[in-house]
Amino acid sequence: MEQMKEKFSKLLLGEDMSGGGKGVSSALALSNVITNLAASVFGEQHKLAPMKEDSKKRWRKEVDWVLSVTDHINEFVPIQHTTRDGSNMEIKVTKQRKDLLMNIPALKKLDKMLTDCLDNFKDQKEFRYVSKDANESEKGVQRNDKWWLPTVKVPPGGLSDDSRKWMQKQKDCANQVLKASMAINAEVLAEMEIPDSYMETLPKNARDALGDTIYKGITVEFFDSGQFLASIDLSSEHKILDLKNNVEASMIIWKRKMHQKESRSSWGASAKMERRELFEERAETILLLLKQRFPGLPQSSLDMSKIESNRDVGHAVLESYSRVLESLANIVMNRIEDVLYADEVAQNSESNDSESGQVPTSATISDFMGWEGDQEET
Repeated sequence: MEQMKEKFSKLLLGEDMSGGGKGVSSALALSNVITNLAASVFGEQHKLAPMKEDSKKRWRKEVDWVLSVTDHINEFVPIQHTTRDGSNMEIKVTKQRKDLLMNIPALKKLDKMLTDCLDNFKDQKEFRYVSKDANESEKGVQRNDKWWLPTVKVPPGGLSDDSRKWMQKQKDCANQVLKASMAINAEVLAEMEIPDSYMETLPKNARDALGDTIYKGITVEFFDSGQFLASIDLSSEHKILDLKNNVEASMIIWKRKMHQKESRSSWGASAKMERRELFEERAETILLLLKQRFPGLPQSSLDMSKIESNRDVGHAVLESYSRVLESLANIVMNRIEDVLYADEVAQNSESNDSESGQVPTSATISDFMGWEGDQEET
């Protein structure tokens, strides 16, 4: 109870314990609580292993504290009421807001699925982790882009068939959590209003936001989203995020211009609106592909601006909870893929060793005796 009082006193003061009125909004304070809690409990999750019991208890307890706030975010809904004399009449009663009523239980279920997935690795014995600083003879395998993580050690011939199938099952579970939490997060962010502060930073036209090369790539007559992304440099997280920021900015600009010119009925204005609508759809397709291809991407400028300016407590809780689950699910999937990669390397190594040590079935006595003669010439 004392911990809960301390936690909510900070929330009421908007994280400004001085009482000087410099705190953030309640919505942002709740969002920050869930974000910071996830960071302290899960960390960077370098290994596939169960959560520590005290960490799991803390996570469940403090998440429930934050979610309890949403129990009191209600709306009026009409119901049929039968009076004492038997007549029916419509009255309104309070009920938890529809988006919270649907999504809070869904997120709790996804949360449990993910922690259960980590718990499943408690008794596995077919792979282990070795420090990246270990001797070369002891060191396992790690993907080139994950040099800072411990290496994965698997048996010489790779995982057993049963273990490999089991790992794939765990990956499918984490992927299910990832997709569901991504969908909820995207839906909530779409409901949040775009703040004026973000709109003021936008250039006047989409070409300035995208740059000539990307603008031409989106506005060509025959557009292919896959071909477009293949032509763009996506070699680093910074470049991917930069593309996402620019494409989102162009979408907002096209939408704003369409709304400004809706009242015009001339043929030329209608043609321009149709083109902008087409370009906006293409930009939306690009963003969707980026989200699917790079699920662990940091938040865009638009997303951060929405979260910071949001005043809806319900949206803040849904957005932050779904975001941390999305991030954790993506990390778990990556750790599983690390093990599967080490397994693939071990299988290939075993196969190469077998081929190099195998005697050709077509060998003759002359092959063993070193007789070359005319056979090589023929």
